[in-house]
Amino acid sequence: MNALEQIKKQIKENSILLYMKGTPEQPSCGFSSQAVNALNQCNIRFAFVDVLEHPLIREALPKYSNWPTFPQLWVKGELIGGCNIILELLDSGELKNIFNKAELIK
Repeated sequence: MNALEQIKKQIKENSILLYMKGTPEQPSCGFSSQAVNALNQCNIRFAFVDVLEHPLIREALPKYSNWPTFPQLWVKGELIGGCNIILELLDSGELKNIFNKAELIK
């Protein structure tokens, strides 16, 4: 399976997916750390892919998503955005609304 096929499969199989640098327990960049903190504030479970451990995905995802940076948050197959957008959505309350509309928060 090539990187693009892996990306499509990961996005399809995970309702909430964060492509990040590092892991939620040990983020490897400040932006990934802030994104994880925002998701944790919403009290939701999410899957993640450490792009530092998967260089082919790290290379292919920006082309697929048309989004050049990491982290990238995907919800129900749709790209939400990167760190700044995640934080803006959290501050406005819209991030929880996205999860509620997708029936990911009960």
